[in-house]
This record gives sequence, structure tokens and C-alpha cells, in this order.
Amino acid sequence: MRSPGLFSDIGKKAKDLLTKDYTCDREVTLSTVTASGVCLTSTAVKKGGLYSLDISSMYQHKNALICFKVDAESNVSTTFNVLGVLPSTKLAISVKLPDCNASKISTAFIISEALPYRKLVVSVKLPDDPLKLKLQYFHENATFATVVRMKPSPMVEFSATVGTEGVAFGAECRYDAARGKFRNYRAAIGMTSKYYHAALIMADKGDTIKVYGLYHFDKKQVVSAVVELTRKLSKKENTLTVGGLYTVDAQTTVKARLNDSGSLAALLRLQVKPKSHLMISGEFDMKSLDKPPKIGLALALVP
Repeated sequence: MRSPGLFSDIGKKAKDLLTKDYTCDREVTLSTVTASGVCLTSTAVKKGGLYSLDISSMYQHKNALICFKVDAESNVSTTFNVLGVLPSTKLAISVKLPDCNASKISTAFIISEALPYRKLVVSVKLPDDPLKLKLQYFHENATFATVVRMKPSPMVEFSATVGTEGVAFGAECRYDAARGKFRNYRAAIGMTSKYYHAALIMADKGDTIKVYGLYHFDKKQVVSAVVELTRKLSKKENTLTVGGLYTVDAQTTVKARLNDSGSLAALLRLQVKPKSHLMISGEFDMKSLDKPPKIGLALALVP
């Protein structure tokens, strides 16, 4: 079944091309799989002058999935996922140590296709953390989603999208039950095809207008160009960001972005072997070339 997608999907491809994977951190990720099927992953990250390290493992047995993670601050978190407890149901239980004290145990129930076109997510953290309910409805020409949060104050978020495969109209708002008011209105129009993705988003009660445009120069999307224009009506301010992506071959991808404040960012992604890649990113201030650039490095090795 095809649908116009969720409200958050409008303009997402253009935003991802401008923001995804750009980082000025140093990160190394190593993954391996043992003969018994246990997946081990170790990640080391340097942000500024601080280092962080975590080790995680994942093991799946029949319909049960166990995830275990330890970080440099001796925090231990464990998540149990069980599929097929009931038809179309997933049960997830997570515990974080050492500060759980029987109050940091969270449980989530995910029920998909319980009814035609529906996906229901129920999440509760006991005993003093917020209750969160999520409901998504997908149809051929409409999508509806709502999220209910009980703490710190009751809040209900609504979003709806109507349209066809190529055109979508959407709206989103938040209702503050404590104050009895609707807040954070947003509306959007999105158009998509094999060659382009365009979106117009109005936020802040119409005071902020964002326009996204993504164009692919060929069917295989080897070369793409993207633009983001933001207009703040009350302040009469404009912000412009342009970017592009070029896929040299199956192993090499290059992309860059530039905004009107003179910030230039570039990213080189190299596939060193199947499932393993190296990403080198840099950010430069074109108006202050005497400042040293910010350089990021990410290496992921998977057997």
C-alpha cells in the first residue's frame, strides 16, 4: 500500500542531504559477529576535548532479541525485545543500571496491523516517568498520527497528511491540556517524483516559511542538487543554504553545502570494503579563512 507518508516526511530527503552525516567529531566503530551469533560493537568518539567509549552487544534467539550496552561512565543498559507475543505485537523492556532503583524500568508495546492500516505504539516508564502513547494510521490517500504525553504536563500532538503518491498536503499542531491551548501550528505542501523533491513548510503560526528543493540530474541519482530557503517574516530575514551530492562510483560519494553566512561543509564517504566505510568531513568559515577548519573523521568496520 502506498500513502502520502507522515507529516515529518515532507521535505525530509532535502533536509537529510543538507544535514545527515556532517560531523566534526572523531569516531571509530568496530563490529564483529561471533560463531554463536552475538554481534559486538565498540564505539569511541571524541567531541571537542572529551572522549567517550561504549561497548554494545546484540543476540537474537528465535523471536527474542537482547541488547546490552556499557559506556565509559559505567552506565549499563539492557533491552529485551520479544516478537510474536501476540499477533502483530512486539514487547520491549529496557533497564538502565546503576541508577535504576526499580524506577527506571521502561516497557513498550508496539502493535502493528492490529486493525487494517493502523500502527499502535504504547510506551510506559514505571513508576514515575511519563506515559507515552502513539497511534499512526496509514491509508492510500491519507495518513494520521497522534502522540499523547502525560508528563511533565499533558500534551497531545496531531499531524495529518492527505494526497497522492506525488503530492502531499499536511498539517501539524500541539494541544497543551494544562493551558487549554493549541500551540506549534505547522502546515506543509510536498511534491515528489523520480527527479525532484520540493516542499513548502509554514511554521510559527505562519511567521516562518521554509522552501526545500532537491533535484536529481539522472535516474540513478548520481548527481543531485539541493536548496533550502528560510524566510522570517517578522524580522524580514532570509537564510539560504545550497548543497550537492556526487556519487563517483559504488565506493565513493562526495557532498557539500554552503550557506549565506559563509559556512562551507564538505563530506567524503569511502567504502573500504562491503559494509565498512570511512567518512571525512570538514567545515570552513569562508569569511574568516584565518580560522582553522573543523575536521571530522568516522570509521566503521563491519566483518
